[in-house]
Amino acid sequence: MTIASLTGSTAASAQSQAAEGQKLAFDRAKGNCLSCHEIKGGDLPGTIGPPLKDIKSKYPDRSDLVAILTDESKRNPQTAMPPFGRNRILTEEEISAIVDFLQTL
Repeated sequence: MTIASLTGSTAASAQSQAAEGQKLAFDRAKGNCLSCHEIKGGDLPGTIGPPLKDIKSKYPDRSDLVAILTDESKRNPQTAMPPFGRNRILTEEEISAIVDFLQTL
């Protein structure tokens, strides 16, 4: 396998993860991000949280996004953000996929 084919498969894998993350973020029974956030391509967004755009520039370190999705109350006890990881609403893999998607916004 060449480096070029490895890079291509890595890019395809990242796109697949981002697509899975979008499905989870838009799923009203799972991630349900649209209940609080406006997200490009999403229907009937909420306004409790900030619009999710320019995420990669706001959070260049993906571990910050993972922490927010896992349990934002550790960083901000006043948050309205559900602790998706702590309450086992989302698995670590699902959180990672959503972060991949958010970084495309």
